[in-house]
Amino acid sequence: MKTIDFSAPAELFPSRNRKVASKVRYRRFDKASEAIRFAVEELPEAQLLGAYIEINEARLSHQDIKALYESESYPLKRAANA
Repeated sequence: MKTIDFSAPAELFPSRNRKVASKVRYRRFDKASEAIRFAVEELPEAQLLGAYIEINEARLSHQDIKALYESESYPLKRAANA
């Protein structure tokens, strides 16, 4: 995976899963680190599965999102249950 600028603006596109009742829609974040944190800690697993984040025109899949969240370079504090 290429280097990600965690301070760059990011857009989150949750999956559209008709089986999960959720009001989570497209969101913009000032920092990619905040978008990654929200996706992993706040989205229901079913919505994260097909979600992607766009950072500087690079599209990251749910696997990429989880890998970045778990990486040593991730700048924010992680939730204990994530």
